[in-house]
Amino acid sequence: MNSKIKNWPEQRVWIIGASSGIGAETARALLARGAKLAISARNAAGLQQIADGYPGVLCLPLDITRHQEVIAAHQQLLEHWGGIDLVLLVAGTYCKMRVDDFDLAIAKKLIDINLTGTLNCLDAILPAMLAKNSGGIGIVASIAGLSGLPEALIYGPTKAALINLCESLYLDLHPRGINLYLINPGFVATPLTEKNDFAMPAIIPAADAAKQLIRGIERGEFHIHFPKRFTNWLRLLRLLPYRWYFWLIHKVTGL
Repeated sequence: MNSKIKNWPEQRVWIIGASSGIGAETARALLARGAKLAISARNAAGLQQIADGYPGVLCLPLDITRHQEVIAAHQQLLEHWGGIDLVLLVAGTYCKMRVDDFDLAIAKKLIDINLTGTLNCLDAILPAMLAKNSGGIGIVASIAGLSGLPEALIYGPTKAALINLCESLYLDLHPRGINLYLINPGFVATPLTEKNDFAMPAIIPAADAAKQLIRGIERGEFHIHFPKRFTNWLRLLRLLPYRWYFWLIHKVTGL
């Protein structure tokens, strides 16, 4: 569904959300493959740790909720490289929430980072790609966005919005020669999942997640999801009638 990538040293890749977790491990894996890399996140020190030993890496600290910071970083990158072949939007946050502890301020923060932050990035990168009819964009959503889940009262809807956004973007971008990748991780061991106090089925290390993410891009897949032994079950559950779906979710989670 997308063009395949066979030669990473020819790729100019910008990873936004690269200071920890999946973003950081993806950055390390692409550096090992020889890609030309720019990395962004709020944590400038974390970015520098990844860049140490790789003098060609560009560190561009930014906050995706601040539109002008994203615009400025993108312009700086275009001036330095002349173009971008692949942008990976990995930045996001998570906070578990149920109706008893609904917090509007936290809900708005999740929307601002996970959804509005992604839109800020798209606003910066799309015009240059559309002008050349080339490039690629990978957006990290979550398998939690496929259906309603306990403790994902606001997080889940933000990721559901990203899934829908990616599907619409693909329809518009594919005919223009621009690749679009929807990336739906299951449970991955990151600083965000360390907050969870419940069993996380089939949880995998961030380095394994990065490998599967990159493999999916290399193969030209649209929907990249992992680990499949978990994500495929959730995809199947979503096909059930709601009465069965809700019963199974309550039975499996105990929530």
